[in-house]
Amino acid sequence: MPPTSLSTPTRRELLAAAAAAGAIGMLAGTRSAEANGDGLSPFSVNFPEDQLDDLRRRVAATRWPDKETVADDTQGVQLATIQKLAKHWATDYDWRKMEARLNALPQFITEIDGLDIHFIHVRSKHKNALPLIVTHGWPGSIIEQLKIIEPLTDPTAHGGSEEDAFDVVIPSLPGYGFSGKPTGSGNWNPPRIAHAWATLMQRLGYTKFVAQGGDWGNAVTELMAVQEPAGLLGIHTNMAATVPADIAKALAAGGMPPADLSPDERRAFDQLDDFYKNGLGYAIEMNNRPQTLYGIVDSPVGLASWMLDHDIRSYRMIARVFDGEPEGLTKDDILDNVTLYWLTNTAISSARLYWDNAHHPSGGFFDPRGIKIPVAVSAFPDEIYQAPQSWAEKAYPKLIHYNRLPKGGHFAAWEQPMAFTAELRTAFRPLRQ
Repeated sequence: MPPTSLSTPTRRELLAAAAAAGAIGMLAGTRSAEANGDGLSPFSVNFPEDQLDDLRRRVAATRWPDKETVADDTQGVQLATIQKLAKHWATDYDWRKMEARLNALPQFITEIDGLDIHFIHVRSKHKNALPLIVTHGWPGSIIEQLKIIEPLTDPTAHGGSEEDAFDVVIPSLPGYGFSGKPTGSGNWNPPRIAHAWATLMQRLGYTKFVAQGGDWGNAVTELMAVQEPAGLLGIHTNMAATVPADIAKALAAGGMPPADLSPDERRAFDQLDDFYKNGLGYAIEMNNRPQTLYGIVDSPVGLASWMLDHDIRSYRMIARVFDGEPEGLTKDDILDNVTLYWLTNTAISSARLYWDNAHHPSGGFFDPRGIKIPVAVSAFPDEIYQAPQSWAEKAYPKLIHYNRLPKGGHFAAWEQPMAFTAELRTAFRPLRQ
């Protein structure tokens, strides 16, 4: 259905109507009419050309504001950066390349607790591969993890050994991408998603598995660890929740850091202090008033700028990309992710995860959760904060791996896929049986 529609049917209603009309191929995403015996329906992606034409038309017709009145990025996404993005989007970008990449992978839909969950599932050719479920965050998607699938599932072709092999499961969070959109408030918060992911792994036949996540994916993954579902051996995080209570209290009050912090701890404090004071605007709005964000549903450029302004170091990296500097991401990488949000009309349904979590809280985002199973931490320097080893050791009594990486930020698997892959191989090696 065109994105300008005033009434948006559910995915199930669209599928039923299309099947009745013999027009399944015209849907944005298609599933087979019948689920397999295990409750899984194969899925493929094919957006109608008129939606892509409409997207380009809207980008080209953007009404631009005046240039920012400062010489830096302190007022937000700079006009020059977003105009470069818009030009590339309207004239050079090809979404069909991403569709082909997605459709080359085994994708499925399965219903869990009344909601359709979309996921990629790639089995390794190597026997004894370790099953791994990887969860994205906001403003991410399954596109964040595409670069790590091959090196994880086929390690012998990517500098590893057969013993490093993983089976990889990458679900779309509820309200994101091709998963269904929750219709109730608070009923799909991180604890429930964690339960659903355990159900998914059991449905796939895995009796032992590990989990990985960053951003919301970390919250879901850590809550899985707290819940300790049958078969979960351990977890890995690239955005660890390790902030001690006294540090969290000082940050909340906008106070000074304790005098006895180590250099690594002081750097983490300063990163968090800056984020809380200058970088939380998007989260505050989505925590409080996600439905108000009609502008990012109606304007592709509005959506892109909202998504680019997640954290300052990621934004600056993306700005460098559109200035022509080589980085871990390309222009097309960035637009693949934004275009997925646009075409699936998930700007607001994804934002509601913030509201649901704020109104049905499951603990502070960076507060230790009391995890008792093995945990591995990869601390990237340009993350919202680079978790110090001292904090990680206190937060995770069974810390089995900790490493400070020299490069990479919030979208680590996407930006630095080979370093990320190496971290997962090393982190989970002790848990293989």
